[in-house]
Amino acid sequence: MTTNESAVHPEHSNHADGPTTVKQSPLTVIRAAVVGTVVEYYDFGIYGYMATTIAALFFVSEDPTAALLGTFAAFAVAFFLRVPGGIFFGHIGDKYGRKNALSWTILLMVIATAGIGLLPTYVTLGVWATSVLVLCRCLQGFAAGGELGGANAFVSESAPTRWRATQTSMVNTGTYLGSLLASLCALGLNTIFTEEQVLSWAWRIPFLLSLVIGGVGIWIRSRLDDTPEFKELEDKGETKKLPISELLSTSGGSVVKIIFLGALITGGYYIASVYAATYLKTEGGQSAQAAFLSTSLALVLGVITLPIAGYMADRYGRKPVLFGGSLASIILGVPMFMMMAGGSLWQAVVGQSVLFIAVSVVNGASYVTYVEMLKTSVRYSGLALGNNTTNMLLGGTAPFIATWLISLTGNALAPAGYFVFCALLTFVAVFFVTETKGTELKTG
Repeated sequence: MTTNESAVHPEHSNHADGPTTVKQSPLTVIRAAVVGTVVEYYDFGIYGYMATTIAALFFVSEDPTAALLGTFAAFAVAFFLRVPGGIFFGHIGDKYGRKNALSWTILLMVIATAGIGLLPTYVTLGVWATSVLVLCRCLQGFAAGGELGGANAFVSESAPTRWRATQTSMVNTGTYLGSLLASLCALGLNTIFTEEQVLSWAWRIPFLLSLVIGGVGIWIRSRLDDTPEFKELEDKGETKKLPISELLSTSGGSVVKIIFLGALITGGYYIASVYAATYLKTEGGQSAQAAFLSTSLALVLGVITLPIAGYMADRYGRKPVLFGGSLASIILGVPMFMMMAGGSLWQAVVGQSVLFIAVSVVNGASYVTYVEMLKTSVRYSGLALGNNTTNMLLGGTAPFIATWLISLTGNALAPAGYFVFCALLTFVAVFFVTETKGTELKTG
């Protein structure tokens, strides 16, 4: 069997570099993880990409900046619910199985997103419309808290050691594909319909579309078996009664490292994707169509970059990839924002794409590094707690802080400082990480 065949079909290989034999095709595992993550991040991201429309419909204000700040504040609120969501689904995933937790995350996300699509606007319900919108966002945040960490744990525990970073990086293509789908929907909406039609009724279409793609994701995940790592733990009766307590008492240091390592792939990600779509319109002078086109192209390049970065992490190690991507982000942050504010479409595309590629390089090696820090019995909880804490502190607040910084300083390049700050946190954190390339996953 060739190396490439074993990378795709390790179920034929005895799983010599792992503790048990893989029972199901890794392609099936990756597909289920990616499709579910696409659903989650389409649902979570469409709110951000529709920010200016939502501001007009639910955050009525004479000052457009104040309305946009209100919209991004609601965007940020959802991230505070990601931490309790991560703890809840981490408990389910570590105690009752990864599959159970991941099935529920999709269902709750679909309910919340379709609910937004059915809401009456401020004109009809007044402040109640805004309040229910925020509640739906909170439910989205709670559900999202259990998704990405669990999906990465699921794939990594089914992957052979030598291809673990490559296969795990593919999970994160789902986050980009979900955001890309959301961006394309927003682009299509603003292209097909007039502004009046969008504000009147067409804005609901992207939110109601969640019912379709969510149904597909739920069906695919319902056909999965749980991971070999979790099954072995369960068979031995070694699942923990309270995984979060076990996590904090035995692996608290690893969680802290995950929080700081994730600064760029959370804060930097939301600046380079969700916020950038607004930035290109408000500061770069781009039309809505041009801004969403630029964002879509950046996301496509990110999808291509992720598995390449994962492969590099398998070949050369996790730390060189993490160092390279974070250093590039530090160096290029300000120059690329200058291009995005330059006014021409090609400058917008190049500036946003370069930033997003740099973030994607780090993202391709990050989650496998997190996974390899944690033992099986607390892996889901550790990934969820660490990742969601970073998202709460730096990711969800990123669009709000970037908008506020411009309002405060009057400087269109202020968001670049936030992007570079996130990159610096990741760069410094890498020094405290032990290289884990080629090691077995921690059991117990």
